[in-house]
Amino acid sequence: MQITNTILMIRPVNFRMNEQTAVNNYFMEDLKEKNKTINEKAQEEFDAFVDKLRGVGLNVIVVDDTLEPDTPDSIFPNNWISFHKNGTVGVYPMFAENRRNERREDILETIENHGFLINNIMDYTAAEEEGVFLEGTGSIIMDRVNNKAYCALSERADEELFIEFCEDFDCMPVIFTANQTVDGKRLPIYHTNVMMAIGEDFSVICLETIDDKKERKNVIDHLKNDNKEIIEITEKQMHSFAGNMLQVLASDGQPYLVMSSAAYNSLNTGQIQQIEKYCKIVHSPLDTIETCGGGSARCMMAEVFLPKKNN
Repeated sequence: MQITNTILMIRPVNFRMNEQTAVNNYFMEDLKEKNKTINEKAQEEFDAFVDKLRGVGLNVIVVDDTLEPDTPDSIFPNNWISFHKNGTVGVYPMFAENRRNERREDILETIENHGFLINNIMDYTAAEEEGVFLEGTGSIIMDRVNNKAYCALSERADEELFIEFCEDFDCMPVIFTANQTVDGKRLPIYHTNVMMAIGEDFSVICLETIDDKKERKNVIDHLKNDNKEIIEITEKQMHSFAGNMLQVLASDGQPYLVMSSAAYNSLNTGQIQQIEKYCKIVHSPLDTIETCGGGSARCMMAEVFLPKKNN
């Protein structure tokens, strides 16, 4: 299956702008507020978001972050962990040193306590010693049905390690570079999942970020060959996190596309109609999290595809 009805989310206790990730995350802005106020606002946004997701029938496993060690970006767990249908858990090397503290064994225990089976752990974190990074499903966009993985290369997405991941998980790599304009320069986008999302029958993607025409054509061809309708967004819409979306499955079998309210409000009527041919939309305000964290709705959700234990 391409989509799941279970996601893991981490409730923040010390959320703020992370100076270690700001060096190459050009979506982040500094709010002139005290960190305590920023964290309180982030918690309010997080709680309202979880309520909205549960309200449409999604199974949300919430784990509280801890005050120690200091992990300002813990609200984005999809960067360090992924859960797969064969019972494998992927654990990933992180660019920012303080983000490496987000990796917690007790979270695996929590997932198991919710009835899921973990058979194997693929641990790529040793790559950090070589200065090599691959930040989970931030860097990797999975087409699980067609056994493909898309990756926009950056400081946080190493090509060789991505190819190793694809060999381990038996999927075809689709590699490209995606850029955004920063102070008049074209610079790599830090994570693939801010410019691209793949659903069951469609892909929301900012094609204008793929400057190389051959690479862009290759991505388009893969999507079209797999019968995905391409829903194109602009770079301006991408900066409102319109690429940072995740399709999920409610308990009644209804698919939803999850996004922030900023992302939703940036879409035009035609784009919304394209999406609603395939699923309903659920959105929630995440302004503080987006501004200080440089990530949005999709970054906050780690999908759980693990098999259930036999009762």
